[in-house]
Amino acid sequence: MAYRLDKSSFSMHALEKNTPAIHYWKSKTVTERLQAAFYLNSIAYDFNLSSPPKLDRTVFSMRKNNS
Repeated sequence: MAYRLDKSSFSMHALEKNTPAIHYWKSKTVTERLQAAFYLNSIAYDFNLSSPPKLDRTVFSMRKNNS
């Protein structure tokens, strides 16, 4: 089955049309914006806000730069 984008669902418009949303988020504090972003990440990656996933430190390694 081939997937196709329904282009009738989207429309191009000028940035000025989004001013209510821009004004809303600019009226919020940085902390409130980060909380909203964290909430959206929890929905997108399906984790509970009270117990976010831990960072897998085995994936990353540290090296000393010998210059």
